[in-house]
Amino acid sequence: MTPSPKSPPEPLLRRWGLSWGGWLDNRRGEWWLLAQLLLIAAHLLPAWPAPGAWGYAWPLPLAVTGAALLLVGVVLALQAFVRLGPSLTPLPEPMADAALVTSGAYARCRHPLYQAMLLCSLGMALALGSLLHLALLLALVAVLGGKARREERALERLHPEYAAYRSATPAIIPRCPWLDWRVL
Repeated sequence: MTPSPKSPPEPLLRRWGLSWGGWLDNRRGEWWLLAQLLLIAAHLLPAWPAPGAWGYAWPLPLAVTGAALLLVGVVLALQAFVRLGPSLTPLPEPMADAALVTSGAYARCRHPLYQAMLLCSLGMALALGSLLHLALLLALVAVLGGKARREERALERLHPEYAAYRSATPAIIPRCPWLDWRVL
C-alpha cells in the first residue's frame, strides 16, 4: 500500500518547527503561540458589556477611529509578512536559516507583526466599545511581550549583530514602557 500524499500545509508546518511534542513541552515556544491564537480568536466574541447596556450609544467617532485602526493594523501586518518572507514563523524560535530582517517595517520596530496585532486589537476595542476587548488587548500586550522577549534571546544567539539592532530599534511601540525594551 502506498502512503497517501501529504496535505499541502504539512511541509510548511514542519518547516516552521511545529510538532506534537512541541505542543506538549513548549520546546520552541508553542505555548506562547497557543496563547496568542486563543486571544486573537477571542476578538471574534461580541462586545461585552454592550455599549447600549450603559444607557447610551457608543460615539460614532470612536467606532470609526477603531475601524480605521483595525484597517491600518491589517495593512501593517501584510507589509511585515511580505518583508519577512521565508524567515516567517509563528513560533518565537527562529528557523536556523532565517535571515535577520532590519529593513522596511523592521526598521521602524523589531516586531512589526506584533505591533500590527496590537493595533488591530485596539481598533476592535474602540470600534465595539467593549471592556472585554480592552481586556483582550491588555492580555495580548502581556503575551506578545513575553513571546517577543523569548524570540529576541534566540535571535541574539543566531545573529550576533542582533544586539546592535535591538539597542537602536524600538521593540513594539516606541517609548511605551511595556513594549519598548532595549535590553533583555
